[in-house]
Amino acid sequence: MTFVPALKDNVSFHVGGVQVQTATVRAMKYQKGMEEVANGIWAYLQPDGGWGWSNAGLITDGDRSLLVDTLFDLKLTAEMLATMRRTTPAAKNIDTLVNTHANGDHWYGNSLVDGAEIVASASAAAEMLELSPAGFAQLMKSAPDMGETGAFLMRIFGSFDFDGIDVALPNRTFTDGLDLAVGDRRVSLIEVGPAHTAGDVVVHLPDERVIFTGDILFHGGHPIVWAGPVSNWIAACDRILALDPVIVVPGHGPVAGPAAVADLKGYFEYLTVEARRRFDTGMSAADAARDIDLGPYSGWSEDERVVVNVGCLYREFGAETPSDAGNPLDLMAAWAGGR
Repeated sequence: MTFVPALKDNVSFHVGGVQVQTATVRAMKYQKGMEEVANGIWAYLQPDGGWGWSNAGLITDGDRSLLVDTLFDLKLTAEMLATMRRTTPAAKNIDTLVNTHANGDHWYGNSLVDGAEIVASASAAAEMLELSPAGFAQLMKSAPDMGETGAFLMRIFGSFDFDGIDVALPNRTFTDGLDLAVGDRRVSLIEVGPAHTAGDVVVHLPDERVIFTGDILFHGGHPIVWAGPVSNWIAACDRILALDPVIVVPGHGPVAGPAAVADLKGYFEYLTVEARRRFDTGMSAADAARDIDLGPYSGWSEDERVVVNVGCLYREFGAETPSDAGNPLDLMAAWAGGR
């Protein structure tokens, strides 16, 4: 699978009259492991980008380094860190770890990053207390007795091991924004949540025009609105686009350009219009989700998430207790089972 251009090899361009050293544009393949998207800046990719298969990032300058997110379990995180250390000496002692949000596939491996300052938004740090790896491990142990929902859980999360994970929470939090430095590199953390979760953060390198979006961007798969509102997610897409990035590293899926962010914004705008039409006729959220023709988005993976997204929109429209309100996992399992 080939995707939008990324950056490799030295070249310069001008931003606001300032010469910036970056890289020539070339196509990359979506494959597991490290991909250098600009000089000293890597994405760590995990195809196929579906449930739990998240991306991470490494930002370096000299012997300094910042890690963007860890992975869903200890084995995967250890493998990632070993790969990073083989790739660059700067990864041997990571100074800073930024967690983009509270979903476990972006922080459960934190304990393996010894000595790093762990940074997250205050809202994300609070939400992490509610989403512990021990709780997730117990949920998965219960899955065989949970019928259709349990079967769905085993299908999407059965490849991961949540046992024995020590919790390593952020020891530095912020609201709105925080500016950091990795050597001489400028790194800006920008809080854009609540959207996907309560405290979503994007990691922006303004000089290199690279942005790590966390799960504000799912590239090639349907997003899922755990927190919302959807209007905030649309605003987050606008905020990313206003930063004028060249390279966008999504939370899931292949490295992209800004067009992928515009596509996701269009998805939410389309879904908002279509859900509103059905809400106004009195159709239930679940029925509306099945009735909507996804059109240009029909090829995106994880389409069971649509039922959760439409339910979130119904709440935005004023439905306090939709007739088919329920646990999102139950709703998605029923959707998947109804194919």
